[in-house]
Amino acid sequence: MCLRFKAEGLNQQHLLEQLPKSICKNIYQHLFLPTVEKVYLFKGISKENLLIMVAKMKAEYIPPREDVIMQNEAPDDVYIIVSGEVEIINCENDKEEVVGTLHSGDMFGEAGALYCRPQSHTYRTKTLSQLLSLKTSALLDATHTKLEDYERMLKNIVQHQKKLKDLSIRELNVNNGEEEDDPNMASNLFTVAGTGNAAFLDELLRARFDPDIGDSEGRTPLHIAASKGHEECVFVLLKHACNVHVRDKNGNTALWDAIASKHSTIFRILYQYAAVSDPHTAGDLLCTAAKRDDITVMKELLKEGISVDSKDLHGYTAIQIAMAKKNVEMVNLLMMNGADVIDINSYEFPSTTLNEMLQKREIGHRIVVHDTMPNEVPLGRLDEGEQNCKWKKPSGPICTPRVSIYRGNPVVRRETCCMESGRLIELPDSLEQLKTIAGTYIFS
Repeated sequence: MCLRFKAEGLNQQHLLEQLPKSICKNIYQHLFLPTVEKVYLFKGISKENLLIMVAKMKAEYIPPREDVIMQNEAPDDVYIIVSGEVEIINCENDKEEVVGTLHSGDMFGEAGALYCRPQSHTYRTKTLSQLLSLKTSALLDATHTKLEDYERMLKNIVQHQKKLKDLSIRELNVNNGEEEDDPNMASNLFTVAGTGNAAFLDELLRARFDPDIGDSEGRTPLHIAASKGHEECVFVLLKHACNVHVRDKNGNTALWDAIASKHSTIFRILYQYAAVSDPHTAGDLLCTAAKRDDITVMKELLKEGISVDSKDLHGYTAIQIAMAKKNVEMVNLLMMNGADVIDINSYEFPSTTLNEMLQKREIGHRIVVHDTMPNEVPLGRLDEGEQNCKWKKPSGPICTPRVSIYRGNPVVRRETCCMESGRLIELPDSLEQLKTIAGTYIFS
């Protein structure tokens, strides 16, 4: 109690606030500028911005065993230790463990504040300590006035965390095979994208970091975010005009990584962007899966509603590639999902096997029901300007086209794994005839 009373009596801030602002500013610069200049976060920052931040800091003495920052609390202030010691405490399952001690010239609370995330540890004074506190908003306001200072500060904090091997970024190899003092700090985008910290990623990109930088394997931050399922990071990278078509050394795009990792939402987001600039996006994905004999990815692509007959840049379809490779399982999957068999004589695919697949499809083999993709126009939808339009049979001696109809809602059939066969009918002349035939079949 005695020490607490004495600490509360050492209120420099209260005394300084009684002085004129010009005098107060000079006193702060004299007392605290030398300490602030030594803090790692402010290395390379202009003197002008340092003076602005020092003027906005508040000084106070904190007695021992006082919690300055609580673990998991919302970030608000950053602190600089002028004198004394502060313990870093990890709290887990009601147990406390001291994982480090900070001394004069050290800073704490900055990672949570700048990353916009809850504080990762509790910070508790070990001895009587004099601390300088600065509001996060004041810190950002000061550095945003000069972009070079802001960029330098971001580089400082990432470099500092690499040295500390911070737990939040340990899962990624942040060095990317380069030395610690590598001047190309943009490589740290991989660290932030891999941890899913969208807010900090946005700040780095605002500081003019290259969103398309590649690592030693040719992967970009978009590859990392897409493969790990960090949707918000993907949105941030797209907002900063990253290239969705970049391929790594294995020939994979971020779009492929998303579908291979079964991150459907991210795949759909990237697909909408990619398809706008490359009309062969769907065909390239299907043909890549066929070339790699990747049944799992092919099934995922078909579930996402990718047209099975889409062509790649060279005009090939997935079933052509699968037949050329004599991959019976892949051909069967594509056939049962409605793939057209084109130029079958060009490939040495067993005709008997192909005929069996065709017969299964004709009698109503269960196929994958696609989920409608965002902004996708379903196949067969009539143009809005065509009123009372009817399907017409082509004139001449051409065989009447046939279609298969199935009992029940297609989504329900998929969810219940319904195996009931459909009925093969001739294509009606109008929608009304189709409704009549379908109604008779359903209630029969």
